Amino acid sequence: MWDKAVKANPTLFDGPVVACGELERTGPGVLRLSWVRVTYRHYALRRVPGATALPSLFVNVVQPTDDGRVLAVRMSPSTAAPGRWQLPGGSVEPPAEGAVLDDAALACQAARELAEELGVAAAAEDLELWVITRGENGSVGLTYMAPALPEVTLRAHFTAAAAAERGQGREPELDLFVPVGSPGELAGLGGPQADYLKPIVRRFFEQR
Repeated sequence: MWDKAVKANPTLFDGPVVACGELERTGPGVLRLSWVRVTYRHYALRRVPGATALPSLFVNVVQPTDDGRVLAVRMSPSTAAPGRWQLPGGSVEPPAEGAVLDDAALACQAARELAEELGVAAAAEDLELWVITRGENGSVGLTYMAPALPEVTLRAHFTAAAAAERGQGREPELDLFVPVGSPGELAGLGGPQADYLKPIVRRFFEQR
């Protein structure tokens, strides 16, 4: 199944990634999560009849604008989910040998995704773990809230980040972002959407 996926999309890379081994509530507002080191090939098991793949673990970021909207971003055609609307973010990577995967390390990964995809250099300590989602295939998402920025600043950073990627001979992971002013505006984006997107956008506007 993995070979078929790579044949259909040669840009797929079987790199190291973290899967969720176990998730349990241990107290009010407390979740205990264990992780397992796999590679992207592991998730091809989802397409194998009778097989079971571990849930994926990812971080993403709610990036507000200073006028109260929130960014929805679109995956580029070269990615594993072309045209899908979601939040900036990506799969959690395993820590280096001898390092730990704790709250601080996860926030650093969220900050790195924000920098790579939007060109926004937010400090990890400025990102607040805001909500945890459980979605398709049991996937677990850790969603962080970033400080608000003007739309013009975000567009400048996004354009510069995309140009830098192309300068290195790579296609950017994202090809478009849209500031969304209400949950209802998501319906006008067109194309598929990550299952967590609408609930998170709704929560954002409910808590404003």
